[in-house]
This record gives sequence, C-alpha cells and structure tokens, in this order.
Amino acid sequence: MHPSRIPIAILIALALACVAGTAAAEGAAELDREATAALEHLYHTTPAAKTLGKEAVGILVFPKIHKAGFIFAGEFGVGALRKGGATAGYYNIAEVSAGYQAGAEEFSYALFFMTEKALAYLDKSGGFELGAGPTLTVVDEGFAKTITTTTARSDVYAFSYGAKGLMGGMGLKGSKITRYHPE
Repeated sequence: MHPSRIPIAILIALALACVAGTAAAEGAAELDREATAALEHLYHTTPAAKTLGKEAVGILVFPKIHKAGFIFAGEFGVGALRKGGATAGYYNIAEVSAGYQAGAEEFSYALFFMTEKALAYLDKSGGFELGAGPTLTVVDEGFAKTITTTTARSDVYAFSYGAKGLMGGMGLKGSKITRYHPE
C-alpha cells in the first residue's frame, strides 16, 4: 500500500469502528422494529419482494447499512433474520473496497433465502460471503417487474433500497455476513 494512502485507510477504519460501536449498542427490540419497518417499506415499493417473501424460507433484513470512503471505503450494518414472521437470529454485514470511489450513504438491504440449503449455508460457512456459495441474484428495478414465484430460480435474492446520501464510483469489494449477538 502506498504510504500516503495509509492515513486514509486508518480514517476509514476509525469511522467504521464508530458505526459498528453504535450498531452494537442497538438492542434486539430496536433492531426488530427497524427490520420490520424496512421490510414493510420494501414490500410497499417493490411488489416482487412481497411475492418472494411469501415463498422464502428466511429473509435477512439490514435496515441501515452505512457506507463511506474515499478510494478505500467500508460499510457496516446489523440485521435480523426472519423465519415465519419471527426473528430467528441477528447478523452483521461488513465490506471493505478499494477503487475510484468517494462519498457516504446509508441504505437498506434484504436477502431472501429461497431454499433451506442456502439458509443453512449462512451459519455453516462461518460467515456468508456474497458471491460465494449459493447462487445469488441481485434484483434491480427492471428484473423486479418480471419476477414471479414460477420464474424465481435462484437460491438467494438481494434487494438494495432506500439509499440516502451520495456514494459514487466503483471498486473491488467483498461483503461478509456473520452471526451477531445484540446486548
């Protein structure tokens, strides 16, 4: 790593540590309320998500993911796994990326697990890595208009929605989801 970029990486790490600390202080009841509100918002704005939700064996909802950076960026958020309408566990998501990017944003993210095998991978793997393991389909606005339960063939469907702020650019990244235990 170039020496002039080390201070930037340290600043990003400190910012993410602050966000992670704030999220860790969030209790289970508050996280459940926020996850419910975020999922209801997704269902209201994207009917295809509601259709998938009826068939999903589990839905992992991250109501607030914070992302920030300049060249090096990171994101962090905590979420609730819903099975049969009830919370079955809590998880966090973390990502670090490098590339031509700058800004800060907050958004919601939901993963619809369509098979028991895909859901089991979430815990068996010691950390679900997006893009590794079960097949993952990122649902954009165009695809959301055409998806039905008969055309849904992926193990996991991902929806990113409700972005606030501005984060521009592109970078190489990897997200990891691990089990989380709120206080």
